[in-house]
Amino acid sequence: MRRRAALPRPLSRLIPPLTMALPVTIFAVAALSFPLALARLFTVSGPATTTWIAVLYGVPGVLSLLLTWWYRQPLLVAWSTLGTVAAATLIGHSTYAELRGASLVAGGLVFLVGAGGLSERVARWVPPPIVMAMIAGAVLPYVAGMFTAAGGAPAVVGGAFVAYVLGRRFLPPRIPAVFPAVIVGLTAAGLTGVLNLGQFRWAAPVLHAAPPVFSWTTVVAFAPVLAVLMITSANLASVVYIRSQGYPASLRAIDVVTGAAAAAGSFFGFTPFCMASFLAAPTAGPDAGDHDVRHWSVYFSSVGMLAIAALAGLAADLLRIVPLSVLLALAGLALIGVLGSTLQEALAGPLVLGPLFTFAVAVSHLSYLGFGPLFWSLVIGIATSLVLERDQLRRLHAGRVTQTG
Repeated sequence: MRRRAALPRPLSRLIPPLTMALPVTIFAVAALSFPLALARLFTVSGPATTTWIAVLYGVPGVLSLLLTWWYRQPLLVAWSTLGTVAAATLIGHSTYAELRGASLVAGGLVFLVGAGGLSERVARWVPPPIVMAMIAGAVLPYVAGMFTAAGGAPAVVGGAFVAYVLGRRFLPPRIPAVFPAVIVGLTAAGLTGVLNLGQFRWAAPVLHAAPPVFSWTTVVAFAPVLAVLMITSANLASVVYIRSQGYPASLRAIDVVTGAAAAAGSFFGFTPFCMASFLAAPTAGPDAGDHDVRHWSVYFSSVGMLAIAALAGLAADLLRIVPLSVLLALAGLALIGVLGSTLQEALAGPLVLGPLFTFAVAVSHLSYLGFGPLFWSLVIGIATSLVLERDQLRRLHAGRVTQTG
């Protein structure tokens, strides 16, 4: 396999992948609220929390760089926010060390499923329109949240929105409109006193390893759930989308790598490493630029994750420097194009009802049996198409076989 590190020419081709790395980094910072809240609920010590954050972002940053360089495809590794939310159900029943034990077992299960090629067989039968609808449903709340945040920071959000509209109208296609929007939004935040740069104090994180503890009740109750979330809602959904963009992503390799990393990372924290399903569109979709340079969006995003890992000692302060509402508003603005393209592909046919139900469930707050809306959106959407759109499914599958054959 040929691998090159040369920069594309002209360098302006790197502007779209660099721009799409901005919302990915913004989401990475905003997602800090999940592990920080879980750390407080499990009464995790300060040094252990710093270690957890450093590993939670540092390992995916390194894995993303290596996988993307090796395969020359946009392969963004992150951690499961759904798994982190689901872990909160163990509060009062399990310790943090037992949670890490369940994480180790879940990582081992993902590794074994990938090594056995089981998830690859499932991927061949997951309809891409269903995955597109799931991603669109996951993105919609952030786009809608942009307008919700406008009431609290009208100058920031309003200025960014106007810059986005003018950018779409006057800038050349190679320069994404979200680029000036983010610049104007952050500038407005600084001028209006929203930014709190005075709270920035850096100190290098120190890693502390601790062996996980195995509790059979925690392992039985949580490890299979976590493994299913990592395989289906994350790795499988991401690979289906990436393949729809013309990249021959290897689900087996991704399951093996992320599963092994999750198991090893459990000695430093709760680390459900997996692909970032709804961030696959910003990094691998058309908004990330020409097909042969989109993988640079992962290079840039990985730098952002590694920066967060280096700032793990100040993880809580990062959310106070830039208010979470402003971060999410800017990220929602950047994802407008992703929402449009995924909705268009989801409803392009031949499936209609399956993607519609998938989209509706993904937008909802459905939670049942420990699984969140993204997991159930895939289940309900596929089941709907199997019952009501069998002929359309056959045509879609026949078309995929023809393309890959």
